Amino acid sequence: MYLASWSGGKDSCFAVYQATQQGKKVAGLLNCVSRENGRVSFHGVDARLIQAQASLLGMPLLQKETTPDRYAEEFKEGVRALSQGDDITGMVFGDIYLDEHLAWVEGVCRDIGIKAVEPLWGQDTSALINTFVAAGFRSVIIAGRSDCIDQEWIGRTIDSAFLEYLRKRPDVDPCGERGEYHTLVVGGPLFNGSIEITGSEVVERNGYRFLDVKAYQVVAS
Repeated sequence: MYLASWSGGKDSCFAVYQATQQGKKVAGLLNCVSRENGRVSFHGVDARLIQAQASLLGMPLLQKETTPDRYAEEFKEGVRALSQGDDITGMVFGDIYLDEHLAWVEGVCRDIGIKAVEPLWGQDTSALINTFVAAGFRSVIIAGRSDCIDQEWIGRTIDSAFLEYLRKRPDVDPCGERGEYHTLVVGGPLFNGSIEITGSEVVERNGYRFLDVKAYQVVAS
């Protein structure tokens, strides 16, 4: 069995999807939450939205508080806590091509005694985002670097219009692998329903625009 590093975004979700397509059983999700603000680390998503995702996925979720100074150790603590009592052999991650990310996750997994599984690694990011959309996943753009993603796209669903916009922006990786934008998956394969955002506003901080979700509802299928 496997665990998954889960941000709530498209890459971690699609990695889990591809892992399951390969016959791997994902038995739990680890989501890192900033101790400073109670939001998902790096993505800035309200932690309750991740809980809603997990309920629709039907998977156990552990939300681990983390700090910048002890992130690696706290991540490993979370993996150990989530894997208690289960025969866990590996952990699924959604990295695509950043070597420093791969080195980090392989080092962390080596310390724990499990294998790092990277289903998306080495895939062409333009083809990957198109495959993700074609598979039927719905994801909302919940953050974007102010110099990369225009404000009008924050809060919108990734669709053919956004893919066309990306084609005109060669400075932006199609999957946002360098942090150009982040997403929240709200429905699609793996999910027994969807999350409908009913109230939100765009806020700016630290060179990013974030979608601050004020209200949402979980719709079971």
